[in-house]
Amino acid sequence: MRVLFFACTLALAGAANAAVIGPHSRGDEVLRAQVLLDRAHFSSGEMDAAYGSNMRQAIRGFQKLHQLPVTGVVDAATWTELERDQAPVLDVYTVTAQDVAGPYTPVPAGMMAKAKLPALGYANLAEALGERFHINPDLLRRLNPGKVLARAGTQLVVPNVAAAKPLPKAASILVDAKEGTLTLLDAGGMPFAQFPASTGSKHDPLPEGRWQVRGVAVNPEYRYNPKLFWDAQAGDSKARLAAGPNNPVGVAWIELSKEHYGIHGTPEPGKIGKTQSHGCIRLTNWDVMAVVRSISRGAVVLLQQSA
Repeated sequence: MRVLFFACTLALAGAANAAVIGPHSRGDEVLRAQVLLDRAHFSSGEMDAAYGSNMRQAIRGFQKLHQLPVTGVVDAATWTELERDQAPVLDVYTVTAQDVAGPYTPVPAGMMAKAKLPALGYANLAEALGERFHINPDLLRRLNPGKVLARAGTQLVVPNVAAAKPLPKAASILVDAKEGTLTLLDAGGMPFAQFPASTGSKHDPLPEGRWQVRGVAVNPEYRYNPKLFWDAQAGDSKARLAAGPNNPVGVAWIELSKEHYGIHGTPEPGKIGKTQSHGCIRLTNWDVMAVVRSISRGAVVLLQQSA
């Protein structure tokens, strides 16, 4: 009954009676807002049904685009704009035999151990489905109590992320380290999409300036050089790590004109915007693929520490 209640709440609640979503908010209405923001291309990253810093920035970006008061809170006016997207918030997905078959392999922590694997695919089906539907695997399980994920034919309630419209081509990319965001801009400099990003650390600060996209590699191998990492483990050596979503750069690498720097995916979507990077710009795997589809070689990339 809980799943049916959840689905009905998300499908039927309207702006007139929707709760205000702000700090400490959790539950059905937060997830509904996260799905609508995701489909509007103002991603809060991995959906978790809880208001946090990534969601706050997604709301602020959406409000700026629609010329609403920029509060970082989903109020009645913001709900009204979000709900112009009237597609169902939730969908039903039927697990396939291919989903169950995988293959799935536990991924070790160390670079040298990862380098021994022939592929860096998903560790399990919950992780794979989480990335497909942009949702925290634990929340996916809570949406589907009593259901066995790894059984062909199982019907799962999932965020309806497939209803999002394709992004147009971006003329430039703006990365703001203070905000923890990557924004796509059109030829007139207007933003039309925003994603949470991890953007460096005190050891490897974001290289401020104007750069360009040199190229894109989808499903890349990763060449590890411990000399480039201040926190490399003693005894590490150069290594080539196989492609896959659990590769250190995830499913895509967007090379920048600044040597050794790029925009890429991650094997840990729940940490985006919450932990530091080694100087590059990290996005969730699904968000980096959205950027890949929107940009072309030569696109301008503006990196800044603060707005």
